[in-house]
Amino acid sequence: MNAKEIDFLSSREIVGFTLPVLHTKGGYWYVDFYARDPVSGVMKRKKYMLNKYKSDHKKRMMGSLLIHNITAKLTAGWNPWVNADQSRQFTEIPIIFSRYRDYIKSMTNKKSMKEKTSIDYLSRLKMLETFIEECRSIKYAYQIDRAFAIDFLDHLMYDRDVSATTRNNYRSWFVSFGTWLMDRKYISENPAIDIRNIAQTEKFRNPLTPGALKKMKDYLYTHDKHFLLACLFEYYTFIRPNELTQIKIGDVSIKNQTVFISSAISKNRKDGMVALNDEILKLMIELKIFEHPSHCYIFGKSLKPGEKRAAYNQLRVEWGKMRDAIGFPKEYQFYSLKDTGIRDLANAQGIVVAKEQARHSDISVTNRYIKNQMKVNEETKHFKGGL
Repeated sequence: MNAKEIDFLSSREIVGFTLPVLHTKGGYWYVDFYARDPVSGVMKRKKYMLNKYKSDHKKRMMGSLLIHNITAKLTAGWNPWVNADQSRQFTEIPIIFSRYRDYIKSMTNKKSMKEKTSIDYLSRLKMLETFIEECRSIKYAYQIDRAFAIDFLDHLMYDRDVSATTRNNYRSWFVSFGTWLMDRKYISENPAIDIRNIAQTEKFRNPLTPGALKKMKDYLYTHDKHFLLACLFEYYTFIRPNELTQIKIGDVSIKNQTVFISSAISKNRKDGMVALNDEILKLMIELKIFEHPSHCYIFGKSLKPGEKRAAYNQLRVEWGKMRDAIGFPKEYQFYSLKDTGIRDLANAQGIVVAKEQARHSDISVTNRYIKNQMKVNEETKHFKGGL
């Protein structure tokens, strides 16, 4: 590659366009240049033909005029692939977030917004920012649409296991954020306005029956052992899905049979340690997990060890495929494995043991994971009281 080509590529990367050039070879007169299409992210060629002008003098004069005008427009921010009315919709997400933070700060300083509200809003924005970083495909304002808003709220529910109340609070904030975006012409419709709140009742998923657990294990052992490993982790360690995709091989101690969860990835921002069940360890050895470098994620791309973690929703997507394949009801979700594991461990070893493994602050939290099985204790029927 020569110096001219290097300069050409550099201008593409840094500026987002190339300067217009007049071409006259082969009897075809035209001016062309490249500009980045914000939708595809690809540099696309724009071409203006000059053959409609009869004399070469006229063609050259019009070509020079075109080059002058196009250069002025490009340097002023014009993009041939964006309509003027939609230009703000291609504002980059980091710029929007920065302006929103400035807006919240200004509103707080002017006493138009309570400080507590400001803290809540910025906290929700940070969560949205983290979600977008994990998505890797959201770059511009126009991509903040209803489908994106639903994906974000689903991520909170299914991958981060927030309560219905918290999810609804995020939805309310998103409506407010959407209004702010609309007022500034970043988007044309509020993406969250028609999204409904969900009932703040008991959990919307069900634990698996013993028969369902066996059916799942038999199927995955034949079809996808790496996803089976993820399921075993969820069932035995109760590590949240979003945390699970960030666990590295070095976080596992074979000697102590434990898994370390760093405060950097845990929901409660505290370091944690949980027991590693024999079943998990056996499958990890069978899959040769420990032959990979310790800095690799246990669940990278394709859920195999790698230097890049699995996508934020990959466990949920793989669960959906398996659920359809073996005919599980929709109430069986990946996070149901945690509910099931807590139930089974509490029944076998007591709720205190389950509380410690789940890293819950209080037994009342653990109790919420154990659904009422509508059974009575047989001993109660034959209890000899003093009355």
